[in-house]
Amino acid sequence: MSEEILKALAQLYAIITKQDTGVSEKERNYVIDSFRSKLDQVRLKEYVALYDEFAGMDQDKKDKPEKLTSVKDSVRTLSICRKINKTLVQKQKIIVLIELLELVRSDGNYTPQRKQIIETVSESFNIEKNEHDLIEWFVFSKPEDLKTEGAFLFIKSEGEAFEPAPNIIFNHHILAPVRFLFLESVDLIFLKTEGEGFTLNGLPVNSEDIKLFPYGSILKSSIGATFFYSDIIRYFIKEENKKPVTFNVTDLEYTFQSGRIGLRDINISEREGTLIGIMGASGAGKTTLLNVLSGIEVPSKGQVVLNGIDIHKEKEKATGIIGYISQDDLLFEDLTVFENLFYCAKLCFDKLPDNEIKEKVESLLGSLGLGYVKDLKVGSPLEKTISGGQRKRLNIALELIREPLVLFVDEPTSGLSSRDSENVIDLLKELSLKGKLIFVVIHQPSSDIYKMFDKMYILDTGGFPIFYGNPVEGVIYFKKIANHADADKGQCFSCGNVNPEQIFNIVEEQVVDEYGNFTGQRKISTSEWYSSFKKNYDIIKQKDSTFSLPKGLDLPTITKQSMIFFLRDLKGKLSNKQYLLINLIEAPLLALILSVVIRYKNTTNEYLFRFNENIPAFILMSVIVALFMGLSLSAEEIIRDRKILKREKLLNLSRLGYLLSKIVILFSFSAIQTFLFVVIGTFVLDIKGMGMSYWLILFSSSCAANVLGLIISSAFNSAVIVYILIPLILIPQMILSGALFSFDKLNDFLTNDKNKVPFVADLMISRWGYEALAVSQFKDNEYQSLFFKEEQIKAISNFQLAHGLPLVEELVKKLQEKEIREEERKIKWNIVLNEIKKNERLSGIPSLSQISALEKAGPTNNSLEAILEMLPTLDSFYNKTVHHAVEVMEKKGISKSSELKNSHYNESLSDLVRNQNSVERYKISKQEILPKVDLVFFASKPDGNFGYRSHFYAPSKYLGSIKLDTFWFNLIILWTITGLFFAFLYFDILRIIIDKSSTMLQKKN
Repeated sequence: MSEEILKALAQLYAIITKQDTGVSEKERNYVIDSFRSKLDQVRLKEYVALYDEFAGMDQDKKDKPEKLTSVKDSVRTLSICRKINKTLVQKQKIIVLIELLELVRSDGNYTPQRKQIIETVSESFNIEKNEHDLIEWFVFSKPEDLKTEGAFLFIKSEGEAFEPAPNIIFNHHILAPVRFLFLESVDLIFLKTEGEGFTLNGLPVNSEDIKLFPYGSILKSSIGATFFYSDIIRYFIKEENKKPVTFNVTDLEYTFQSGRIGLRDINISEREGTLIGIMGASGAGKTTLLNVLSGIEVPSKGQVVLNGIDIHKEKEKATGIIGYISQDDLLFEDLTVFENLFYCAKLCFDKLPDNEIKEKVESLLGSLGLGYVKDLKVGSPLEKTISGGQRKRLNIALELIREPLVLFVDEPTSGLSSRDSENVIDLLKELSLKGKLIFVVIHQPSSDIYKMFDKMYILDTGGFPIFYGNPVEGVIYFKKIANHADADKGQCFSCGNVNPEQIFNIVEEQVVDEYGNFTGQRKISTSEWYSSFKKNYDIIKQKDSTFSLPKGLDLPTITKQSMIFFLRDLKGKLSNKQYLLINLIEAPLLALILSVVIRYKNTTNEYLFRFNENIPAFILMSVIVALFMGLSLSAEEIIRDRKILKREKLLNLSRLGYLLSKIVILFSFSAIQTFLFVVIGTFVLDIKGMGMSYWLILFSSSCAANVLGLIISSAFNSAVIVYILIPLILIPQMILSGALFSFDKLNDFLTNDKNKVPFVADLMISRWGYEALAVSQFKDNEYQSLFFKEEQIKAISNFQLAHGLPLVEELVKKLQEKEIREEERKIKWNIVLNEIKKNERLSGIPSLSQISALEKAGPTNNSLEAILEMLPTLDSFYNKTVHHAVEVMEKKGISKSSELKNSHYNESLSDLVRNQNSVERYKISKQEILPKVDLVFFASKPDGNFGYRSHFYAPSKYLGSIKLDTFWFNLIILWTITGLFFAFLYFDILRIIIDKSSTMLQKKN
């Protein structure tokens, strides 16, 4: 206590004791004893002298007062009480009041004057009249007086004659009665014995002395009775809505996937209203035990039964009944305290209207002392808006809102100050007293926290149980086994503190060598501690409660869950101004940088879109930027929520609903980002009339990247790994996009058919996005779209005139040679026949009947001559076709549309998609003659049942038997890829693969 408070107490003692006949020797001795418990010897003398001075005692004659003071000292009393009020909390004021009453009782001189002064003190301390009367009765009552109010508990020896009463307990293992007083307003218990033979926390208790009975205390009788705090408090806490709960764990074992045993022979039996701590050295299996008990992990052996229900085999019956509070904060940092709890409640109570949920949330926040911070954003642990203790209480509130019967808490005091730690455990203790069964993993608790637990379950390395019982008894148990000198004392004599760390010092105590150095070998091995535990503790199983577990949750439908997830996530993102700003600025800024840098002017000072040689690069970079934005937008989404998802998994919430909400938000952001990118990029580069095509492809590519990012986010535990993977994803997208390297010039192992896009490239999002934009920009622009059909006819006809027909003629003449090998003959005939069929489709020459006759005849002289006779006719046909196409183009005004061409047509892109710079003009495969130029004019043909594969830059493709424009075909493929990615994400396939691979590696090692 402070100097000011100690002086105030000395004055109060003096004012009371000098009334009436003055200070008696017993009263003065009581004052000395009171100060002795608070001060050292030097200061004790100082304050005793101060008391004597205030009491007006003669220094030479201590037993007589110099002057008596009347009740008018009440005014002075009020002044002293005001000083005390400013410093002491209500619990301390109650203790001061009891000390004043005991001071008067010490001499039995409770006169009206003294009574009036003490009542003045009580009123000044804001102690209710009925509570004051209870305390007064408890201090002055005689053994024969009985009071039947709920604030009192009497423990009597069996055989004594007392009338039956709810607050009287009989126990034949005590020599004298014990009385307990419970003050509900301050949650304090006091005790008074009516005889000798008792120890409180190892210290003797004098008869009639009033002692505080704090958390974790143990009162022992010399003839065997033991009373724990948790036993006594249950008589005073009456909860009408308490639900009977039994929790039985039988022969539990848990083996990790690597084969290492994590838990062994775990047996626990508990009922509602108990706070159980789980302690152990690092790696002993504390969190593993918590996870198995809560149903998160499935045991390798044994069972966990809650009211007769095996929570692992009948998981759905325990849904909502069990709560789990992780060591880490499971909070949405960008939401307020109220919003975090509100959306949690929305997911648990489908039938409750919003106004009732709000009332429920505000009531819970108020009861946890969070009402005044409910509108504050939670913030991150590094950028705190609310304190660490408030964050922990909010975490607890997220579980309490749905009112679970059994609660599991993992290291709730981690990272908190001592005061916040005590507040959190005090809250858990209060919940247990109201009927909850709570298991808490605790690490290095203080004495006060340690004593709050009703029971302690202690594990040793390897998952061996080595103690299960009262916390203070645990200290005594380990000290006795280790043969410590003061083994019977669980607490410090002078301060009453318990040192939990002493347990692990004993357990892990090592043997020393002859030089006094630790050898690393324990004095008592893990197996010996375990054997001792098995020998000394026989766990009696609770009979399974027949109480039917209530339906824990009223979950919304998947659609409603998706909406709640969506609103929760959206609200968090909208409240994060930095997140919004970066994601909204990123796209236009990248578009501006890219477009300004590549806005190329040819030989003239005027910029013309037609002569900008960087347009193909812009198309590629647009697709890559869309992929980058999509990946970076979603890369951390599931990693950030992983711990929250672990808690929501216990609630059996829909994974599909959660993922759909993510998809909607990410797709919405991607739509805005790609729109801004297209607007800026096309404006600066003067790309006209293609905005919608660019946006559709870039948006679709970004959406596919969104889902790919979610897959990676779901599969890996670290954001660092995810961001390392992004370039590993984007670089192959660039290499295999078809823009940087021609597919037919890649390594042979990638494809067997160099006339089509390699299969590995078909797996790339960029390949479909880039091709769609390149082909669409070339053929669908306002200029080219006027003449594309004629250009296509012209290009195909010119190829036949320049290469196709001459090559067929050359092949026929080689077939007429007799020296040709048979295998080569078959290949050449196959090519000739396929080319003739191709011409039939283009020109109708020869007829189908003629082709059928040729196939039957084979490469005979007659059939070969027949083909040679067809070639002039085909030559004439293609010449006419070219002339006709040119005439149509002239009629459409191709010669007068240079301005339109300058603003819509791009020469570099045209050269690229037509492959005009290729030295090879054709290629002869084993099947046909393939063009190597003007590829954008040669449509693909059906290829098997699905028929999606074709050469790059084909203007149209077949989906089965359906012919589609390349733009729409590729768009469908992009969304098909997105759908496949989503299925991959929903079933978490990548994570399963990684986990199984890791397990296999661990087993090998």
